[in-house]
Amino acid sequence: MEKKIIVLATSNQHKVKEMNFLLSKYGYKIISLDDLNLKIDKEETGKTFKDNALIKARDISEKTSYPVIADDSGLSINALNGFPGIYSARFMEDKSHKEKCIALNEMLKDTDDKSCSFFCAVAYIDKANNIEKVFIGETKGRLMPEYDDNAIDKFGYDPCFFSNDLGKTFGSSTPEEKGSVSHRSRAINLLIEFLEGKK
Repeated sequence: MEKKIIVLATSNQHKVKEMNFLLSKYGYKIISLDDLNLKIDKEETGKTFKDNALIKARDISEKTSYPVIADDSGLSINALNGFPGIYSARFMEDKSHKEKCIALNEMLKDTDDKSCSFFCAVAYIDKANNIEKVFIGETKGRLMPEYDDNAIDKFGYDPCFFSNDLGKTFGSSTPEEKGSVSHRSRAINLLIEFLEGKK
């Protein structure tokens, strides 16, 4: 059976591989912007993860007839009113994530509340069927006082995010462990439930 193509609004092949792994078993094939020689031209000016995911998805949906998926994610710290949130990637953009974690801990020095969440918004647009949906995944934890220099995976804020579900940092977890509880996998699972329900 021929797989149904969905465009993932990214040039990040790691994300493409992850999405293909999750969706291929349901009969979908994920392709990237590079495969279609496309790029996102709109700025992420939204106030929420949902807004920014939709900005990217709508921009690419205007340029292709295929259904489109776009995601936006970040770390929200409760005592900082959700900061860095949608600015997670842009916060101290020229600094390492270790330096970012140190700076965030400095901001929290006067509170015992280190609780935080990773959020991921996955936008899905299928203009041929007039469908526009956003799915939100959340995983809760707390900011560790120190960056884990011995982390297995030093991706982003993972070495200083302690997962309540796993009882350890994302950085010290295997890809399978992280994938079972991560904000992205939870959002994608909601997308899969929707796609399967639409069949």
